[in-house]
Amino acid sequence: MKKYLLICLCILFPAHVWGAPAGGNMMDVDVDPFDKESLQRGAQLFANYCMACHEAHLIRYNRIGQDLGLDDELVEKYLIFKPGAQLFDGMTNAMTDEDAEEWFGAPAPDLSLTARRHGPRYIYTFLNAFYEDEDAPLGVNNLVISGTSMPHVLEELQGLPIAVREEIEGAEQITELKVDDDRAGLMSASEYRAATRDLTNFLDYVAEPIKAERRRLGVRVLIFLFLFLIVAYLLKREYWKDVH
Repeated sequence: MKKYLLICLCILFPAHVWGAPAGGNMMDVDVDPFDKESLQRGAQLFANYCMACHEAHLIRYNRIGQDLGLDDELVEKYLIFKPGAQLFDGMTNAMTDEDAEEWFGAPAPDLSLTARRHGPRYIYTFLNAFYEDEDAPLGVNNLVISGTSMPHVLEELQGLPIAVREEIEGAEQITELKVDDDRAGLMSASEYRAATRDLTNFLDYVAEPIKAERRRLGVRVLIFLFLFLIVAYLLKREYWKDVH
């Protein structure tokens, strides 16, 4: 009985292992595959700000529309910008690896499985870890990936954070990122956090589109197993009552 209970608990509460950058801490983020409004906003942010360089070729536009409650017209209007792209195509762009290497020094990675590889907290932290760095080729750096070749594509929304440095144990370290009023973007700090949460939520969905259905099905299976366990136990008592 205890063994079956342990198996059920492991299914209900699986362990998660998150990647962490050296010397840094991950920021917590609440991803929810059932929050369709958040996923819709995240899809629009990805299409508008990320797909100039990145792709998510493993997810098709029509699948996104079906899962997120968007009709074909809305998908074509707000998510498809590549000339000639169709609803049944994956989320790809027109940039070649050669162009990316010429402009940024490295090809832009496909983000289809990034959330599966690194975890949502990694993505969320990365999006909130850009800061001004005059010594960097693009003028920005990132606490998660030092020396990143990616520009701060969400600078329009967040603004350009500056790094506050303090001397700790004899070494200068970055202790805070803040956005001054003259560098502010279109969003407040809380609005930007909400936007990056939506984008992270969408990338988590892209990495596992079946997650919401898997969880719904898992709950039904566990309910069935619990009810069947009761029936099996009562049946066992009935069979063995004469023996005892």
